[in-house]
Amino acid sequence: MKYLIIWPLFVLLTILFLYTTSTTATTNSQLRFSGEHYLQNVRQLTFGGTNAEAYFSFSQDRLVFQSTRGEFECDQIYMMDLNGSNVELVSTGKGRTTCAYFLPGDSLILYSSTHAASDECPPPIDRARGYVWKLYDEFDIYLVRPDGTIIKTLTSSPMYDAEATVSPTGDRIIFTSLRDGDPALYTMNLDGSDLRKLTDRKGYEGGAFYSLDGTQIVYRANYPRDEEELADYERLMENRMLRPMRLEIYVMDADGSNLRQVTDLGTASFAPYFHPDGERIIFSSNHGDPEGRIFNLYMINTDGTGLKQITYNDSFDGFPVFSSDGNTLVWASGRNAQAQREINIFMADWVE
Repeated sequence: MKYLIIWPLFVLLTILFLYTTSTTATTNSQLRFSGEHYLQNVRQLTFGGTNAEAYFSFSQDRLVFQSTRGEFECDQIYMMDLNGSNVELVSTGKGRTTCAYFLPGDSLILYSSTHAASDECPPPIDRARGYVWKLYDEFDIYLVRPDGTIIKTLTSSPMYDAEATVSPTGDRIIFTSLRDGDPALYTMNLDGSDLRKLTDRKGYEGGAFYSLDGTQIVYRANYPRDEEELADYERLMENRMLRPMRLEIYVMDADGSNLRQVTDLGTASFAPYFHPDGERIIFSSNHGDPEGRIFNLYMINTDGTGLKQITYNDSFDGFPVFSSDGNTLVWASGRNAQAQREINIFMADWVE
């Protein structure tokens, strides 16, 4: 993929797709590039369209993910088995969706959607201001059964509520909201009660995940560094827009305390996820490309040391997620694409 890609909710708004489908995984030597020593037995789970953000069920036997495919013009939520089979539509097929996640017991799933505002996809992003993301106010977070039945609307603010994930300990949801006028991180109980704001710094904070033991949170942030950046940020935010050319990775304790910056790469680093040991973070970044167009996976210690490159793709690798035992990695990639701008879900054995 030969242009900047950052976060699926916003970036996928700009992608046009060619669609093909398959329900079985494939494995071949073309799926693994030289230097990818941590990845073994790489297999492809989806085929065609744009697929991203695949997350394990608590039982570790299914994945929930977002995809633009078939008749749909923007992302919908799907489930599938770990070999790419038994793909099922979870969302309503209306509006745009993002960021699905299983709840404990795997009998419920949450995701964000704009379907309450309109059956149609939201309007495309206005590129007059350059490369920007759009934080649509129409997004709310819904609790549904795997068959798509909506159980509850977890958020009902008139502002953007999305990017929700669930603690592996099964007690809290973390998400990004614009309800106070600036995109910040909030947590709540699984039923939407006990809302707590964790961050209060000017700038965008999102894409948060808990560590396996639930004691830490990792997220990406874009904080204005000077008056010029602050003015640009505030102008864009008036129209619910964000310029994501510089994102860094941060870690804090689950209650919002002990905040510390992990990366200082000055590029677009996003989609951080804890290794089960709680001491390392895997993430995607264009750090290695002077033109900022190629994204690969990197790993870094939580104290900011030991940066290592994990994938060596010449297009895009992003949204990495470990299984709870650390033996399997799932991510989205442009490798083996059969059409321009195609992104698929891949899985590999993780070997130290």
